[in-house]
Amino acid sequence: MILLASRSVGRLTTLRAAGIDPLVRASRVNEDTVLEELQAASSGRTPPSPAAQVQALAQAKACEVAARTLPQEAQVVVGCDSMLEIDGAVVGKPADARGARDRWRSMRGRCGVIHTGHFLVRTCDGATAGAVGSAVVRFGCPTDREIDAYVSTGEPLGCAGAFTIDGLGGAFVEGVAGDPHAVVGISLPLLRRLLAELGVTWTDLWKQEGAQR
Repeated sequence: MILLASRSVGRLTTLRAAGIDPLVRASRVNEDTVLEELQAASSGRTPPSPAAQVQALAQAKACEVAARTLPQEAQVVVGCDSMLEIDGAVVGKPADARGARDRWRSMRGRCGVIHTGHFLVRTCDGATAGAVGSAVVRFGCPTDREIDAYVSTGEPLGCAGAFTIDGLGGAFVEGVAGDPHAVVGISLPLLRRLLAELGVTWTDLWKQEGAQR
């Protein structure tokens, strides 16, 4: 049994489609605090890369949830976090509808890189494993009317980069170079490898049933 330290619908749906039904327990991590501490640790040197940022957030979320999870509840806690990098700048979730609309108008016809951090904690002994999965996303050129309609659905407001490929936003993504699951927010091949590092066999998880909490 694994526990997903996230209430992301996309991540949960992706895992379930792959035959894994995890427990779900959202973290209580303050993301701004984590990033401020990461920035402070750089001591004025080069700012943390997008990959470093998502990995720090994934680690913080997994560790916080693991601290309140018993071994009999789940073997491994999985934390994830995603950010879009475009023109060297990091793009998280838009603050509001106007922000999502402006972001889409600036992204259309261009490419960005989605970085998704993964951090796993084995509950019986605290052993960990982690890595970042990245994929290049090529955006289409939706019209202003299409962007307005998309933003009005509310879907972009809860997503890094203000888009999804597994929902209404999929029609506005022309292509993905790399693991498409990383764009959704959890890379299945990478997760399988990380679980193996902690002694958990992917196919054994198919036999287990989970429940949301």
